[in-house]
Order: sequence, then structure tokens, then C-alpha cells
Amino acid sequence: MAENQNIKVCIGLSGGVDSSVAALLLKQQGYDVFALFMQNWHDASTTLHGDCEWEEDRFVAEMVARKIGIPFYFVDLSKEYRQRVVDYMFDEYEKGRTPNPDVLCNREIKFDAFLKCARKLGADYVATGHYCRKETVGLPDGDGGTQQVHRILAGSDPNKDQSYFLCQLSQEQLSQAMFPIGEIDKPQVRRLAHEADLPSADKKDSQGICFVGKVDLPTFLQQKLKPREGDIVEVYDAYYTDNEQYAYIHDTLSSLLPEEGEVKMITDYISEDKGTKTVGIGCPFSMEKMAGLSDGQFLRLSAPVNYDIRFETETYRSGRKHVKKTRCKENPYGKIVGRHDGAQFYTIGQRKGLNIGGHKDSVFVIETDVERNIIYIGEGHTHKGLSRSCLRIAPEDVHWIREDMRMAIGEIRRYRVRIRYRQPLQDATLLMRENGLYILFDTPQRGITPGQFAVWYTPVEERLATGARDTSVEMLGSGVI
Repeated sequence: MAENQNIKVCIGLSGGVDSSVAALLLKQQGYDVFALFMQNWHDASTTLHGDCEWEEDRFVAEMVARKIGIPFYFVDLSKEYRQRVVDYMFDEYEKGRTPNPDVLCNREIKFDAFLKCARKLGADYVATGHYCRKETVGLPDGDGGTQQVHRILAGSDPNKDQSYFLCQLSQEQLSQAMFPIGEIDKPQVRRLAHEADLPSADKKDSQGICFVGKVDLPTFLQQKLKPREGDIVEVYDAYYTDNEQYAYIHDTLSSLLPEEGEVKMITDYISEDKGTKTVGIGCPFSMEKMAGLSDGQFLRLSAPVNYDIRFETETYRSGRKHVKKTRCKENPYGKIVGRHDGAQFYTIGQRKGLNIGGHKDSVFVIETDVERNIIYIGEGHTHKGLSRSCLRIAPEDVHWIREDMRMAIGEIRRYRVRIRYRQPLQDATLLMRENGLYILFDTPQRGITPGQFAVWYTPVEERLATGARDTSVEMLGSGVI
């Protein structure tokens, strides 16, 4: 502990229990710790509660710092947050994509703008309350020497692993980062907070957009994106029977099987907050056959089905007075079932907020067409429009945390992938091509959403303090879908 006294650590103290315990542990480990609270949002009118949540958070954070006995500072980064995170959100939604502001906040604010403020105050490191682990190892540099490489491992608590949110960090950012609670689980964090009598011990976990709070997303987005009424179109199963792209995906995936057979096209469904674990099932496709596909074939395989259902109208007379009215003719591929206030306010896989009745099962958004302002929906968890097996990440959007493990053009590797936070890891094959990185999952994935981040991991075996061996996962890289 004595050697830690000369290491100055800035803890990003948010007022929550996680960062509070992170600060406590650093103090107990002998580091020279100070707290820095950042304000990133001013407009309370956008939150569901309508109050200034950050003021309460700051008050609690200051009490925590006083209780632990560390200096407390405040910085306003709301300008940087709006420019780098919120404006990016508006731009992505306007284009019909669904961004992840938490990932952007970590890359652009916590480990950039905030880090720079902390360094000006003399910090050697910035610590946060993320549930993940950092490990620094020496690896051969190719010139006979060694280089330090920083690895991000999943947090020890499988229910709270937050490594996904750090998927865009660089080696330089990681070199100055600390994650003090990555080795413990949430119940233990609460227990430590209670034992130390911290004011945040019973504070609920934050929800909603990072630093903004819980918001009604359409209302929040309407600050810049104007409502525009359009059609909601339900897509019937018959559409896929006659759709050229769906047939191409089916036939191409079938051609990759080692032997002739029927390829799986629909995701297994368990519940809203759980997904099927595919780790250990084994790759159903032939590596040789995957390598034989051209860049153009992979580009088409990764493209989603586009919906172009045209409706013809007919006139008819209604009521005793035979008033002339217009209606859409029946279409075997789909039906206009409602209206919406802007396609940009919806995302693939969304179930709530559609206000569409008359269905036995839930209905989900399967596609949004922002240009034509149409939302396409499908009924049931096993609707064909919810499932896809292949996605593409553009070359400029591929980010490697482990630069030393960057894939070369033509290389194929097996990794574990998730396309959203808390999704169980999925086995997949990654193929690097000239026109992008392709991820082909062993089983179809539900709700692949443009704008979200796909993150890939590799298993690592580690020796525990008890001498036993355990298998964890290391996050290697990510990219925007």
C-alpha cells in the first residue's frame, strides 16, 4: 500500500453506489485519491421526472467524498457532451439508425474530456465504477523487446459485466484507466457501502441515457427531429416466400453447410431480457466454403431484407347515403395497420409505443424506412423479419482494442460476439475483407440494429488466487453495425 501513496487517482464520482465504493477501495488501498463530479446535462425538462437529477447526484457525491475523506471537485462538461454525444444521437436517429450513447460517453467524455480535466488536476489515473477488469501484460514487440498491452476482461459479476460500454476505448485511454470494483459483484458492493455508512449505499442504479436520465425518447428527440406522420405496415409471411433477397440469404447460408441440409433462419426465443446461448454449439458452416465467398457475395448476404409493399386503392360506397370512400385493396404481402409520428423515433425490435391492437401475439418493428417515412412491423417473436445471421462493419468503423491482434485482409477467426449490452455471448465467425469486416453467427440473431455496436471477445484462462483456473473473456474490438 505504501507504494500507492505516490500515485494520484481521480475517481469519477457520480453519486451512485458503484463509483462510491470504487473511491472507498482506492482510499483503502493507499492511493492519493480525489473525486471529480462532472455535470453533462442542464435541461431538466427532458427527463420523465422533470427535476434536476444532477443536483441531487452532486449533493450525494459530495457527501460521499466527505465521508471517505477525499477532496471533491466539480467540472461542467455539458458543452462537450452535447457536441460529442447528444448531437451524434440526433444525427444517427435522423438517418434511421439507433446509436448507443453510453459507448460514446465513455470514449468521448469519461476517458477523453474528463480525463484531460483530471490530468490538469494532477491525476495519474482516472477510475470509474464500471464492472470490468483491466490487466496489463508484457508481450513481445517483434524487435526482441516487450511492449505493455492493456486488456479488458469481463467483470467478475456475470450479471453486471459492463465491458461492452468500453468497447471503443484505445490502448492510450486504457493506460490511464482503473476499474476498482471489477473483481467483486453488486451485492458485495452494496454490503461494502453499508459497512462504510456511505450516503449512496441504498441509491438506485441510474437508468436511461447516460448523464441525461430517464427520458421519453421520442419527446427527447423532438428537440431537433420534427414529427412526421406516416404509415405502419404489417408484413405477412407470404412476403418472404416471394422475396429475392430472403431467398438469396437462405440459399447462400445453405450452400455454406458442410453437407446438404436446411439452414436455420429464425432465432430461438426465451424471453424479453434473455437470449439463447450459442457458446459451445459449434460452427455449422464450412470454413473452406466461407472463405470461398467473394466480397460481393458477403456484402449481399449481410444486407437486410428491404420492404417495398405497394398498395392499390379502390373506391366504394358506404352507409345509407352511399358516401363514396377510398380504401386499400387487399394485399397478400401486408396491410397498413396504423399511423406513426415519425419513422426516426422507432428502432428495430421495438414492441412498445406502436399502439397496434387486434393481434394474438406481440408485434415488433422489423424495419424503418426514414426516407419514405414507413415503419414495418411483424407479429410474433419468431417473425422472419426479426432474425438475421450476418452483419457488416465498414472498414472505417472497425476498432481494435488489441491492435496487436488486428485481422489481416482475408483472415478468418472464431470469436464470441454480442450486439447489445447484457446479451449472452454468441459464437460467430469473423471474416476480414477489403469492403469490411463480416460477422456470421452460428445461429440467427434477433433484432440486429444499424447504429449499435457489435463487440467481439475471446476466451482467456486465468489462475485465481486460490490456485484454481477459471475461464473468462477478453474484449478485443468492436464496430458500428
